[in-house]
Amino acid sequence: MSVFSLSLGDGAELGPLEPWQAEEYLAHIDRGRAYIGRYIALADVAPDLPSARAFLQSYADKTAADTGRIFGIRQDGTLVGGVLFRTMDVAAGTCEAGCWLEPAAVGRGLVTRAARAIIDWAVDVRGIHRVEWLVAAGNTASVNVAKRLGMTRDGVLRESHLYRGARQDIEVWSVLAPEWHALRAGEGGA
Repeated sequence: MSVFSLSLGDGAELGPLEPWQAEEYLAHIDRGRAYIGRYIALADVAPDLPSARAFLQSYADKTAADTGRIFGIRQDGTLVGGVLFRTMDVAAGTCEAGCWLEPAAVGRGLVTRAARAIIDWAVDVRGIHRVEWLVAAGNTASVNVAKRLGMTRDGVLRESHLYRGARQDIEVWSVLAPEWHALRAGEGGA
């Protein structure tokens, strides 16, 4: 457990993911490499310890520059996934959130709970107006998270993303701050 962690319930916690945790991060990616890599490049950008450390350092740099953040999801103390702000432009009031999980952690609502926590922070603390969720059209699990978060499907960027030699359609989902506040109020402020 990190001193700086937030309970997600059921033994799960959300906390910072930093360069000094590169070995733990790499072990986690290795456990889920094939599953995680189906739609997103996290599996490809961290094939070894130096690249895992460099990836986490890139997010430490984004955190310092206030242009992105990365958080780990731990289940009973084991890193099983995470959520991030791939981009964040506080002046413009926009950010892009994303997620990943290893297979053992799928189906427990961890990403939905973690994404709610970071979106709450972005909207309530940082004053972000628009949170985007970009997802490969075939990534049903991630599309379902966007739906559970109450996001609106803005549209599809047809064949806009070249990934492992194939063109992917990217769905753009978003939630605006007033919508987020209304959604949260409808959940009894949870």
